[in-house]
Amino acid sequence: MKIPATKYPVERLTLDNGLRVVLTPDRSAPVVGVAVVYDVGIRSEPEGRTGFAHLFEHLMFQGSENLEKLAHFRHVQGAGGSFNGSTHLDFTDYFEVLPAGALERALFLEADRMRGPRLTEENLRNQVDVVKEEIRVNVLNRPYGGFPWLKLPAVMFETFPNAHDGYGSFTDLESATVDDAAEFFRKYYASGNATLAVAGDFDVTQATELIQRHFGDVPARPRPELPGFDEPGLTAERRESYVDKLAPLPAVASGWRVPDPIANFQDYLPYVVLAEVLTDGDASRLVERLVQRDRIVTSVGGYIGFMGDEYQVRNPTAFLLQAHMPPGGDADKVLRVVDEELDRLATGGLAPGELARTQARMATHLLRDTDAVLGRALPMAVLELQRGRPELLNELPRLVGEVTEEQIVAAAAALRPESRATVEVIAGANA
Repeated sequence: MKIPATKYPVERLTLDNGLRVVLTPDRSAPVVGVAVVYDVGIRSEPEGRTGFAHLFEHLMFQGSENLEKLAHFRHVQGAGGSFNGSTHLDFTDYFEVLPAGALERALFLEADRMRGPRLTEENLRNQVDVVKEEIRVNVLNRPYGGFPWLKLPAVMFETFPNAHDGYGSFTDLESATVDDAAEFFRKYYASGNATLAVAGDFDVTQATELIQRHFGDVPARPRPELPGFDEPGLTAERRESYVDKLAPLPAVASGWRVPDPIANFQDYLPYVVLAEVLTDGDASRLVERLVQRDRIVTSVGGYIGFMGDEYQVRNPTAFLLQAHMPPGGDADKVLRVVDEELDRLATGGLAPGELARTQARMATHLLRDTDAVLGRALPMAVLELQRGRPELLNELPRLVGEVTEEQIVAAAAALRPESRATVEVIAGANA
């Protein structure tokens, strides 16, 4: 099957202070996307400081030595742009989308806070309260809050980096100090531990000059050594359940370890495609069986990575399936049917056209996602950070299209009950 490809140009350079830069110009619309990604995320938090990576992301918006609190908001929105940041397992990103004429403004703002955010007791206490409120809204006071991304890792993994709650406990957040924040910034927010990507309407020579002007004098600090987070896989099934007092219906999620997404990308990619074969669209295997035929779940989804970032995560990660069930739903029955369908795929292979249909849909999604300037700047910054290969973004549609039926069958055969971790939500809303 012929998969269309993207051919976004990629230019790379590294400043003297270690900052890696990716430029991908596209003059078709007068817009630019700017992304700065730091090689630190939830897995890098020290014990006793759960939620700290996310808390620090908030602190990066609270002003700097040169700019007062809220200045970042004012400067970006005043230019007609938008901005945000997000914390992931393995990185934290900051980004802006602006009219092309405001590129220098975004570069100044990002370089300014790379030199040093305004870390004060007042800012810290204020943002601890903001993060606590976010946890209340997104986890504690919401049905299925944190399911399964906060609940399943603790069942699946042993080590603190992989197993802990990345949103953080109130106790850990409240005990964080300005000194903790300063040390976290010093260690992880070094220019050599970051990548900058710019996508959209700009001239490469002029953009390089602006980047050198604004980022070139950011003081260099040593890049922290990247720890290995790997741990042994499961040899026996693990299972836990909990009552969600707000959940009206039961739910279940399972995870299986997959090959290293960076060191072993060729063996990892079939699991990404398998997730789509099983759950994407009404014709997919688990939707057709669980939802339409047996009617033992109301919805089912499959994906790689606890935060759904299959091409932007390091080892270890997992293949996840999650399903919501009707009243009185039976998680054991759901898991038995999943095992049946995996066995059927492993022994009987794919139906004619099943793989091609899935690959075409995946390629369409990949192509659509890169249409927006931020859909290029952000992933290219992460791909540079983790792999040194931002051009992989152009290659993904083709690579997905090259996954074979034999690879899908082998991946399905590897998802055995004895290597599975499962968490079950017991509905408590009607109790």
